[in-house]
Amino acid sequence: MENAPGPIPAPLLWAVRLLRAESVALALVAIFLVYKDLTAVATDLVSAIWVTGFAIAGAVVLWLLATALAGCRPGARAPAIVLQLMLLPVGYYMTQGGLAWLGVPLVALGVLVIGLIVSRPSTRAMGL
Repeated sequence: MENAPGPIPAPLLWAVRLLRAESVALALVAIFLVYKDLTAVATDLVSAIWVTGFAIAGAVVLWLLATALAGCRPGARAPAIVLQLMLLPVGYYMTQGGLAWLGVPLVALGVLVIGLIVSRPSTRAMGL
């Protein structure tokens, strides 16, 4: 099915912007992890590299999904929603662990982006 030509609707545009912001934030975390990997005293280097690689991969995937959604590609919708759903338990456990100042906004961000992606204008723009 062909996607309708035209400008990206506002809800989808904001979802793309927020996904890109998440990607940049995760990339900054990855940069910090690389620094810590290079300067840490003896720890489990293999685990540290895996965690750093996971952060880098997450940043890249978020950016690619945002780009695909900007192109109104319907195949990017489900993976983007799944990544946003992953924010919910992370935010919940941060809140339970005493980091409510970070956990509550993460949950709100996940719910907001999901709502923007599944909104009627976004769904129409993707031809769904």
